[in-house]
Amino acid sequence: MYLSMARTLAPFAAQADHSRGRLYPEAVAPPRSAFERDRDRIIHSAAFRRLKHKTQVFVYHEGDHFRTRLTHSLEVAQIARSIARVMGLDEDLTEALALAHDLGHTPFGHAGERELDRLMQPFGGFDHNAQSLRIVTKLERRYAEFDGLNLTWETLEGLVKHNGPLIDRDGNAIGHYRERGLPAAIIEYNEAHDLDLAHYASAEAQTAALADDIAYNAHDMDDGLRAGLFEIIDLGDIPLAGTALAEVLKKYPGLDRSRTIHETVRRVISAMVGDVLAESRRRLKQGAPATAAALRQLGRPVVSFSAQMTENNRVLQAFLSRSMYRHPRVLEIMERAQRVVRDLFQAYMSDANLLPEDWREGTPIADQPRYARAVCDFLAGMTDRYALDQHKRLFDLGPLFR
Repeated sequence: MYLSMARTLAPFAAQADHSRGRLYPEAVAPPRSAFERDRDRIIHSAAFRRLKHKTQVFVYHEGDHFRTRLTHSLEVAQIARSIARVMGLDEDLTEALALAHDLGHTPFGHAGERELDRLMQPFGGFDHNAQSLRIVTKLERRYAEFDGLNLTWETLEGLVKHNGPLIDRDGNAIGHYRERGLPAAIIEYNEAHDLDLAHYASAEAQTAALADDIAYNAHDMDDGLRAGLFEIIDLGDIPLAGTALAEVLKKYPGLDRSRTIHETVRRVISAMVGDVLAESRRRLKQGAPATAAALRQLGRPVVSFSAQMTENNRVLQAFLSRSMYRHPRVLEIMERAQRVVRDLFQAYMSDANLLPEDWREGTPIADQPRYARAVCDFLAGMTDRYALDQHKRLFDLGPLFR
C-alpha cells in the first residue's frame, strides 16, 4: 500500500490521499501517490518530449547552450521543489505543475504565440495556458480509456489558475482574460470538471508560478550575456542583478567572464528564493490557513515576492525586454519565425490534404471553426525544427535562419 506522507506536510499543503479525483475515476496505484502519477504522466507525454526543440528566445540551431522549453521546465521544477520542501508542501504536485506549465507553448517562443493568436482571432484566438489544458485533457492520446492524461483536479486547477483566479464571484472574466473572456477550452473543461475558477489555486501551484518567474528572469539574463546581447557591466545599475554582481567582483577579483556570469546568476536566484520564503512565511502567519481549502479562500496569494523584490523583478524584466527581447538580432529572427507560422497556417487552411490524416479526420475543412482549431493544435505542437522542415517542404525556400 502507498504510505501517506500527509503527516510530514504542512496543514495547508495539498493532500494526495484527499485529492478531489480525476474526471475519469481510477483505482489507486501504490506505491505512487496520485500526484506522483500525474508528474510521471507529464514526463512521459509526447508534448513534454517536444519541449526539447522548442525555444524561448533563441531558435534551436543558434547554439546548444541556450535554454529550450525543456531545460527551462527542468530548472523551474528544481527551484519549485526546493521552495516546496522548505514550506512543507507536496513536492510531487509542485513538480508536476512546474514540468507542465509550458506544454502549450508554440514553436519560436512568444513570437510564434503572438502570430498564431493573431491568425486564430476569427476562431477564438490562441492562449498557451488554455492550450496546455487541451493537451493534458484531450490532445495526448495514449491511454485506452480516455483522451488526455486524466490528471487529478489539483494538477489541472494549478495548471489553469497558477497566476490567480480567472473569474470573479459573478462569473466575469478577470485579469489576463478581462477583455477577451475565458478561452473556450477552459470553459468547456470547467463545465465537465469544475475547477473553482473564482478562487486561488493551491500553495503548490503558486510556488510553481513564482519558480517560473525566478528561472525565467535569471536564466534569460544568463543566456543574454552568453549570447553577447548585453555586457556584464550593463547589470551594474539594475537592482538585484547589480548587487549580486558587486558581491562577486568584490569576493573574486579577476574572475573570468564565464564564472562571473554564473556566480552572479546563482546569487540572483538565491536572493529571489530567500525573499519568497520570507514573504510567504509572513503571509501564512497572517492568514493562518488550517487546510488547503482554507488557503484557497484567503483572497490573495500566500506564495509571493515582497513588495521590494516585486519592484526589483519588474526593473530586471524591463531591462531584459529592452536589451534582449527587443534586441535587433532577436527581433529579426522572430520576424522570420512569425512568417513561418503564418505561411504554414495559411497553407493548411487552404488545403486540408496538407495536414496529416489523423489531424484532419473528423474535422472537415467546411467546418471552419473546428478545422481551424485542428490546424492550430497541429501548429502549436510543432517544434522549431519540425516547423522549419515543413515550411521548406511546402514552399521550397530553404532555411530561413542563417
